[in-house]
Amino acid sequence: MNRSNQFTLLKKIVALLGLYTICRLLFYLFNSVHFSGSFSENLFPAFFYGVYFDASTVILLNFLFIALFLLPFSFREKKVWQSLLKWIFVIINSLALLANCADLVYFQFTLKRTTADVFNFFNGGIGNDLFRLLPQFMADYWYVFIIWAAFTWLLLVIYRRTGEVKPIEWNRRQYIRQSLLLLLNLGLAVIMYRGGFQLRPIGIVNAGEFVESKYVPLLLNSPFSILKTIEVQGIEPKIYYTDEKEMKMLINPHHKAESGGFKKLNVFVIALESFSKEYIGAINGRKTGDTPFLDSLIGESLVFTNAFANGKRSIEGIPAIVAGIPSWSDEAFITSRYGNNEINSLASLLKAEGYSTSFFHGGTNGTMGFDAFAGLAGYDHYYGRTEYNNEKDYDGNWGIWDEEFLQYTAKMTDRQPQPFFSTVFTLTSHHPYPIPPKYKGKFKEGALEIDKTIRYSDFALQQFFETAKKMPWFKNTLFVLAADHTGISNDPFFAGRLGNFSIPIIYYLPGSDLKGTDSTFTQQIDILPSVLDYLDYPKPYFAYGNSVFDPVASHYAFTYNSGCYELIENYFISQYADNRETDLYYFKNDSTLKTDVRGLHQNMVIYMERKSRAIIQTYQQSIINNKMH
Repeated sequence: MNRSNQFTLLKKIVALLGLYTICRLLFYLFNSVHFSGSFSENLFPAFFYGVYFDASTVILLNFLFIALFLLPFSFREKKVWQSLLKWIFVIINSLALLANCADLVYFQFTLKRTTADVFNFFNGGIGNDLFRLLPQFMADYWYVFIIWAAFTWLLLVIYRRTGEVKPIEWNRRQYIRQSLLLLLNLGLAVIMYRGGFQLRPIGIVNAGEFVESKYVPLLLNSPFSILKTIEVQGIEPKIYYTDEKEMKMLINPHHKAESGGFKKLNVFVIALESFSKEYIGAINGRKTGDTPFLDSLIGESLVFTNAFANGKRSIEGIPAIVAGIPSWSDEAFITSRYGNNEINSLASLLKAEGYSTSFFHGGTNGTMGFDAFAGLAGYDHYYGRTEYNNEKDYDGNWGIWDEEFLQYTAKMTDRQPQPFFSTVFTLTSHHPYPIPPKYKGKFKEGALEIDKTIRYSDFALQQFFETAKKMPWFKNTLFVLAADHTGISNDPFFAGRLGNFSIPIIYYLPGSDLKGTDSTFTQQIDILPSVLDYLDYPKPYFAYGNSVFDPVASHYAFTYNSGCYELIENYFISQYADNRETDLYYFKNDSTLKTDVRGLHQNMVIYMERKSRAIIQTYQQSIINNKMH
């Protein structure tokens, strides 16, 4: 038996696994603030078991190459065929390594490995954001492309050093032998891709079997996450409860009508791009912050100090804030197969009560599909970069500068009949964190690249309120301010499991007694029921969250990332993955989550698991069956 070609193939596969391990090391070095822990208990298992997932990825991506390399025909030894094999090997694996390299920096924004929904950015229907912003990303992160070029060069070196197809003497017996070798190797490849002989191939969720959730992104590789989520066609429903009454005791999205008189206040939701709790001095426990205006507004508002985002991306945050729809799955609701479901939102519910409704976002029309979502959510009008119609105020990246667009928002709102419901989503405090040239040097640099841009956006927000105060609708308007998600951080707490979802949620009604700080646990999806509760909305409605003004409701936060659900309630935080609770921490006395207290709080473990299952099943059943209204 001629083993030389098999050995040549094996050397190429092993070399690829080596490159993936180098990628993992670079990923750790670039993002080490997110992976603090002991080497033996946390880091070594991530690197060691990561090879298991790397092997699955490498085999799947190179399955065609393996088959062509071992084809039992003599033409495989021709120079043309050899050249074809080389470039198939280099191109496929170079693109896979590009995904790994991109996550060296992209991870800090999403805190997860890239998934297949990144390809939605290629879809002209939701904007050509990727093509438009790629030059800026290349300029800012040029070193990533140099690293990728080095990996591509190494692929060429590896292919040359490990050898090409070896010639053999072809005869009838050899054809049969080579055919059997092909079938044997393809069979082994299938087993390696599946990760063994278990019923189902390994997936993202299996990573939690080997490391704590915090280290799952380190264990995984980006091509694996992309490939596994391409396969996802929809939510695979979980059935934990057959007794609906039992489930509704833990979560009931069907809210009853309020009995009081309906207060038709104007409602103005301001979604603040990347405004982490970390940046806001009034609530982050520090004496100074990047938001002097917001700090002053907080002194006149009701602010929640234990508030959390339901996702890590704008495309997840906006539906959660205005429609109470989280993205508790691998794909954002807007771009999922359920994106055309019938939903209720603050816009649609208040519109039915005589409100005029408008959505403002200075971004290029089509960005993130917000214009389409605004239509689905029931807004009367959408105002974007196109409607603004003044390119001298274009920031060169995402859209119109915050200061100018917020002034435009105030002016257009002043033209709306009252009562109105308006939403504005800021954008300047987004990578690449620009500052208008006219303000060069005005806003102090900070430890983070985003700091000066947060200061600018806070200044723009101040100018908006100065303008709005002069308008007749201002004093009769409930303002709700919340971040769409958190921003980048180099702080161990704010880069950790709790801090990386910690945001401000603020309710401000000029001249009212709606003031103070409240430690009630809340999340973005609570905004819809809270606003309706405060207005004494007279009809029943659907919402996953609960009103912060309801003293008997359950107050918690629930998030999802890379196959893991996280429940935060009563100063406990627990993770639910692979159909079980994997840990429990009491973060009131342990903010960095160092001590797992499952052994001390068995009843809480049981409760958190039951609650997580009820939330998951309720969400899945309503979204799959289009019953979110």
